[in-house]
Amino acid sequence: MGQYALKVGLSALIIVAVAEIAKRSTFWAAALASLPLTSVLAFVWLYLDTGDVQKIAALSGSIFWLVLPSLVLLVVLPVLLRLGIGFWASLALSSAATALAYLGAVRLLAAFGIKL
Repeated sequence: MGQYALKVGLSALIIVAVAEIAKRSTFWAAALASLPLTSVLAFVWLYLDTGDVQKIAALSGSIFWLVLPSLVLLVVLPVLLRLGIGFWASLALSSAATALAYLGAVRLLAAFGIKL
């Protein structure tokens, strides 16, 4: 139970740090948020839980392919906000676009025989 609490606490700390840093500097918040900290933490937790480096290698490869469609959110959201669309509507629309990008990416990767 203690290890689970550590996982949750450390992960939450990173998210709160990004939000708090963003109040002072969007550059430094973006720099922290853009680091693959979630992936690194997932690798560490998975290794500590299983010791299985093949699972970590598979996870790393899958993350690589799925980062590409996730970028849709980071392109569409600021465009919609700059067009004057409200925050919640922009977030919903960009999230929907991202979900469609994920669906398309998964289908495209499957067509090329890439397993996630």
